[in-house]
Amino acid sequence: MEVKIGVQFAPRELVLESGQSQAEVEATVTEAFNSDGGVLSLTDEKGRRVLVPVSKIAYVEIAEAQQRPVGFTPR
Repeated sequence: MEVKIGVQFAPRELVLESGQSQAEVEATVTEAFNSDGGVLSLTDEKGRRVLVPVSKIAYVEIAEAQQRPVGFTPR
């Protein structure tokens, strides 16, 4: 699962590949937004943890990871 997090006043978005399902990521994001003074905590496929204060999040985009074609393969 590819997760993109837009952070206020940051020129680039945070992008990470998560091993969780779309429903699990959505539940984690919703829980963080509903907590007082919360922090969104996600772990990527390599075990790295990303922590973002909820008050600074502009948006969260959750999408299926796409396989990128290599070489001259037709689509």
